[in-house]
Amino acid sequence: MEEKPRVLVSMCLLGAACRYDGHGIRCEGLEPLMDRCALIPVCPEQLGGLPTPRVPAERRGERVVAQDGRDVTGAFARGAAEAAGLAERFHVRHALLKERSPSCGVHEIYDGSFSGARVPGRGVTAESLSAMGVRLYSESEWNRLLEELECEER
Repeated sequence: MEEKPRVLVSMCLLGAACRYDGHGIRCEGLEPLMDRCALIPVCPEQLGGLPTPRVPAERRGERVVAQDGRDVTGAFARGAAEAAGLAERFHVRHALLKERSPSCGVHEIYDGSFSGARVPGRGVTAESLSAMGVRLYSESEWNRLLEELECEER
């Protein structure tokens, strides 16, 4: 029996109530990916020691700052290191992550002003995983991930 490819996935996309607001956001359409892959759910913020719910945070350059002004960069860095450790331990080559998150944003993040403005960029965990060679996909790209996995099998 062939082993399924392992994919790290933002736990909130599976409906787990781990987002800053205490909710999950189950990503519709993931069933084919669930059938095809072994999903490894992670929430870097929780892995970094932050509570749920928690004060919203955004990236400001290399720092991550909570809306109340606290610097939470250390917790985000710890969470990124834990997620990277799981990726290494389970030989993960792909990750499906929550776009715009200060941890998991793949293509864009909020600009740090808490105004809703977005800028091109990556979250702390996404940067860490990318540096390891893990291929990143946002929740809207799950079908592209599935296609690429199928191409790799050929």
